[in-house]
Order: sequence, then C-alpha cells, then structure tokens
Amino acid sequence: MNTAIRATASSVFGLAILGLLLFLPAGTLDYWQAWAFIATAIVVTILPTIYLYRTNPAALERRMHAGPGAEGRTLQKVVITGAFVAFTAMLVFSAYDQRMGWSRVPGWVSLLGDALVAIGLGIAMVVVIQNAYAAATVTVESGQTLVSSGVYKHVRHPMYVGNFVMTIGIPLALGSYWGLLFVIPAQAVIIFRILDEEKLLTEQLPGYRQYTQHVRYRLLPYVW
Repeated sequence: MNTAIRATASSVFGLAILGLLLFLPAGTLDYWQAWAFIATAIVVTILPTIYLYRTNPAALERRMHAGPGAEGRTLQKVVITGAFVAFTAMLVFSAYDQRMGWSRVPGWVSLLGDALVAIGLGIAMVVVIQNAYAAATVTVESGQTLVSSGVYKHVRHPMYVGNFVMTIGIPLALGSYWGLLFVIPAQAVIIFRILDEEKLLTEQLPGYRQYTQHVRYRLLPYVW
C-alpha cells in the first residue's frame, strides 16, 4: 500500500480511537479541552508528516512500524506494552476526571497543557527530520550511521524528551490534575526502554560508545 495512503489511514484510525478514549469516559462531546487537544495534535504533526513523505518516506515508514508486535527484543515488547497501558490510562482517567469534576483546572492551564503537547510533539518531529533512523522500535539497521548533531548534541535521547514534555501536558490539556499521577509510571517504563536501548546501540552502532562519553546526559541535561 502507498505510504501516503497508509499514513492517512493510520492517522484517521488513531484519531477515531483517541476520540473514543476521551469522549466515552467524559460522557459528552461538550468537552472543549479534548477538542483543543486533538486539534493541537493534528496541527503540529500534519505538516512535518507531509514534509517527511515528500523528502524521506523511509523515515515515515519507520515511524509507522510501531507497537509491541514490531519490537524485536522481549524486554522492549514488555516495556512498550506498559507505555501504551500507562498512556491509555492517562487519557481515560483525565477524561473521567473531567466528567466527575474532581479537578478544577482553569482554562489557561489547559491551554498551557496544549502548548506543552505541541512542544513535545514538535521535538519528536524535529528528531525524526534530523535522524532518518529514529524508528518507533528499538533496532539498529544495516548501514545505520550515528547522528550526533542537531538536538543530539544536547541529550542522547531527544525523542524521549519530547515524550516527557508531552506526557506532562496531556492531563493539563484535558483539564485534569489527577491525570498527572500517570506521568510517573509512563516515564518509569521509558527509563527502562532507554537503558535497554543503550545496551543495543553500544553493541551494534559504530561510534555510539564514544558518543556517550561526549554527550553525557540521556534525557535531562545536568540530571540524567
């Protein structure tokens, strides 16, 4: 199937699932925070996706090949399953919080959450543009070269930085403070993913060991 058709079908399916995960637990379509969150995700990702399709369709293919079944390492299958569960629980619980009125989140805080979501997604898009081998799975491909420029000059895993920023923004964007509780398990599984990924990269990607000595921080400068 053509990459553009697959990408479009995947996006439509993903948006449908996202709508179900938000509006069903919220019990209403009158949920402006959810609509704003969905709109933010669409706006931030559509132009970079079109750019990738036109300039590097192989990179777009790598991003679409995702999920536990696509992982080659057993630990990564477990980790990515945990990440999906934590992310889904965050969405559902945040929407249910909105329904029950447990959190009283001002509109400006929700808009701040949307801004964090946009920044996080934006970082992820920049990573894919700068590193054509930034796949959605943990793997080293034949002929893959080390990328140490751009955002990779600052941290070794900038894609996960974007994920972290987005994860904080999502509950706020959806009008929930309690949803922030799911940031902890979501990031815990990402840390396990990073540690296992670095083992693979050190073993199989030429120059990666030297790169880790030059760029010391994995996720957050001066912290870790």
